[in-house]
Amino acid sequence: MSAYAIELIDVHAAYGGIEVLHGVDLVVPEGALVAMLGPNGAGKSTTLKAIDGRLTPTGGCVHIAGRHMNGASTKQLARAGVCSIPEGRGIFPNLTVEENLRMLTQLHADLPMSEVAERTYARFPILGQRHTQLAGTLSGGEQQMLAMSRALVSDPSVLLVDEPSMGLAPRIVAEVYDVLRQLAAEGITMLLVEQFAQMALSIADYAAVMIQGQIVTFAEPADLGDVAGAYLGASA
Repeated sequence: MSAYAIELIDVHAAYGGIEVLHGVDLVVPEGALVAMLGPNGAGKSTTLKAIDGRLTPTGGCVHIAGRHMNGASTKQLARAGVCSIPEGRGIFPNLTVEENLRMLTQLHADLPMSEVAERTYARFPILGQRHTQLAGTLSGGEQQMLAMSRALVSDPSVLLVDEPSMGLAPRIVAEVYDVLRQLAAEGITMLLVEQFAQMALSIADYAAVMIQGQIVTFAEPADLGDVAGAYLGASA
């Protein structure tokens, strides 16, 4: 088995006739948290889509644990242990917290609702207090917790997280990052896309800086030096 949970080799991807990824090379070691940073439009979210099957690469290879996964279905990726928390949280706003969680039992027949609830409310007690509340009326931070809990119930080995701090107050961002830090300590491999660079770097094992559809730097956060500032400006 590969030592890399995720390996991208010369990956190209496009929307229609417009190429966005121009030969992305990236590795995410087993059990590591890699923060992917860069300005808006650099191709970070597109890279996640190329990994999780929402966008089929036009060239190159996507490997998950050493297996070629270009264009794999959501079901195939789930079986490989890959789970995404997309930008915008991806919850059902017109369903209650409990109903959002119950939806998981439709996707995972071997997971009884009692187990789903127990796991979720142990990790996020506030959701237990809000279990009858419509998800759309939760705070931004609580919605992010619900999105994360829906992803974590399936015990993924690889977690793709897109802009978890978007639209959240600084205090809530800190709470969300406490959860990500805990997940990293549990050994879940993570590829984290984030504009809030300093927060992401505080929990990352490695950082990948993306500019104009290519990875230009891959290093441990302490070794980035002036590179992050040069590419990311004030956000770094």
